[in-house]
Amino acid sequence: MSLEPWRVVWRITRLNFRAQLEYRSEFLMMIAIGAVWQVSVIVFATVLLTRFTGMGGWASEDVLLIAATRLVAHGLFVLFLGRVHGLGHRIQEGVIDTYLVRPMPVYRQLQLSHFPTNAIGDLTVAAGLMAGAISRSHLDWNAARISYLVVCVLGGMLLEAALFTVVACASLRFPAADYWGRWLEELLGTFGSYPLNVLPRAVGGFLTYGLPLAFVAYFPVSVLTGHGDDSGVPYWLAAASPLLGVAAYLGSRLLWRWGLRHYTGVNG
Repeated sequence: MSLEPWRVVWRITRLNFRAQLEYRSEFLMMIAIGAVWQVSVIVFATVLLTRFTGMGGWASEDVLLIAATRLVAHGLFVLFLGRVHGLGHRIQEGVIDTYLVRPMPVYRQLQLSHFPTNAIGDLTVAAGLMAGAISRSHLDWNAARISYLVVCVLGGMLLEAALFTVVACASLRFPAADYWGRWLEELLGTFGSYPLNVLPRAVGGFLTYGLPLAFVAYFPVSVLTGHGDDSGVPYWLAAASPLLGVAAYLGSRLLWRWGLRHYTGVNG
């Protein structure tokens, strides 16, 4: 396998980053925006740790680990694969049409279109929250548990990327479907940091089998913290959450290729 495509990716990413640095004030402002965007998670963590001992049978430090895992996975998604979000605007601007005539996969061009400076702010908050969650946790953080947490975060990143890639596929046909991405982002931010057993059963079922947001953080952390048998799904399914993320992402990329083959251009 040739390394040249990855060298090109690295060069373009480095140039995009340097271009962002040309405007230092805007660069710092975008980092701050990324951090402030997660202020609701910070407030949630503060209230949880200072006012409550737990939630839905979960200790407060375990709930905090759910929020931290979701936020780290989200930050990595924004950094590496997040340009797929908001594709509808680019389609309406005719940008995708220009990508089609270039000798590089369209999906890769989309991800290399700019450097997501706000992701630095996202990941700064996420790293702080994760450090706080681990330091307060009662768990023995041995090599196996740490490795599983890392794999779970990567699986959560891929699952989130899969969901937004599916929305992007719909946008190739119906650009207005881009609004579904905003709805999905709101759902992730609203429900992704809580144990599902505090929600109505119908909502929990939808977030498990309809829109599988529970596999991003809730089920993996259930396994880590000993709540796997009470998570609402078979233990093996909760433990396999990272694999679901990989499978979902690969499936979304196949759907993307199909959608791109049937893309008829900005004017239909």
